Amino acid sequence: MSRILILGGTGEARALAAALADVPGVEAVSSLAGRVRDPRLPAGEVRIGGFGGAAGLAEWLCAHPVDAIVDATHPFAAQITRNAADAAHRRGIPLVVLRRPEWAPRPGEHWHTAPDLARAADLLPGLGTRIFLTIGRQGVDVFAGLHALWFLIRAIDPPDVAMPPQSTLLLARGPFAVAGETALMREHRIDVLVTKNSGGGQTDAKLDAARALGIPVLMIRRPPLPSATATVDDVAGAVAWIGALA
Repeated sequence: MSRILILGGTGEARALAAALADVPGVEAVSSLAGRVRDPRLPAGEVRIGGFGGAAGLAEWLCAHPVDAIVDATHPFAAQITRNAADAAHRRGIPLVVLRRPEWAPRPGEHWHTAPDLARAADLLPGLGTRIFLTIGRQGVDVFAGLHALWFLIRAIDPPDVAMPPQSTLLLARGPFAVAGETALMREHRIDVLVTKNSGGGQTDAKLDAARALGIPVLMIRRPPLPSATATVDDVAGAVAWIGALA
């Protein structure tokens, strides 16, 4: 029996756990960070909570041996990905990163890009005054000093950090429809969309809505992966990678 550790609470992580449940001779355990109060749980065995960094994950792997690790965390969970690569190297365990393809600008879209949230905050005052901030609840405080701008902030759970003084919080979980996103942006007179390049189809309707309304997008680029990291871009690729280990 091969035992696989799946890191992450993403849609890809849940789909992979479901796919592996049907593979004879493979047992998966999914690990969720516990940052969402009411997470969607995957099939099979689940653990919730952090490991305590790379050293903590390495210790956990010693106490709970696995044959391989699939890092299916969010594309912006850079610290978890670095910890996983470090711990896998320490224990000599094969690791692959499952990352959905990035979004790319299409005809009719007006993108500005930033390497991180801090640079995005620097750029915003020159782009508009009514901002749709769709970066989740972490990092919202980076924009708290922009007193002259108004923000519609969408997240699954409320941010536990400082927020911009002129802001409205909208708690919602995707997927979202283009019609709804279009109506939302019109209602709040949005003139800039800020988002991370998460990729995938869960939240891409906002890009279609922004394009239809002629609203520019401030896109935050993904952090780089650790060097020499094996990657796949879909669940089928991860299943094939696991099968090739046998």
